[in-house]
Amino acid sequence: MTVNESSGLDELCSTLCRSFIEAIPVSGAALSAFSGSAQETMLGASNRVAAKLDELQFDLGEGPRWEAARTRMPVLLPYVRSMAHDRWPVFGKALINTEVQALFVFPLVIGALDVGVVELYRTTPGELSQSEVVMARALADGAAWSLLRRILVPDDEDNPEAGLTPSRREIHQATGMVLAQTGGTASDALMLLRGHAFAHGQTVRETSGDVLDRRLDFTPVPNP
Repeated sequence: MTVNESSGLDELCSTLCRSFIEAIPVSGAALSAFSGSAQETMLGASNRVAAKLDELQFDLGEGPRWEAARTRMPVLLPYVRSMAHDRWPVFGKALINTEVQALFVFPLVIGALDVGVVELYRTTPGELSQSEVVMARALADGAAWSLLRRILVPDDEDNPEAGLTPSRREIHQATGMVLAQTGGTASDALMLLRGHAFAHGQTVRETSGDVLDRRLDFTPVPNP
């Protein structure tokens, strides 16, 4: 990644973090994305505390971020000081040394693709309202697409099939199936194939084969 590309990603992550803080009553946000090695890398944080929360969980190997990534569901902890932390006891104790009173983690997913997580914290305790949870999930969906587009830019944005030779028929077919599943555009469908291949150490051809054999489905999971 070049300096300009890195700067552009930093600016995007700053904008995305700010969008959560402006729309939802939280004190800070941090964005992490999956890499091809199935590890997570923090892309950006709104402040020192948000970055520390992400770093703690990564270093300890436990915490709500891992639960959100595994279950692909939000993990909402409105009272971190008084709640039991049986699933992440060491991280729970570490929270005592911070100003965090509530923690909300939302997965960044697009169909079958796990993009990463966004971690939101608040310095006052209390639950998010139903409308705030809906807003956070909508912002998380938008962030997932924004990050995917920024990290995996198509070879030719005006021609999503650029670089695909006629011999790659299965990629064309899989792109059509993903397009039908997601209702998006051909460019988005191909980007999802590329993103999944990158995250799982596959070639686009291998990922396409999984789609054609119906082992992989990008149909969005409806929010409850």
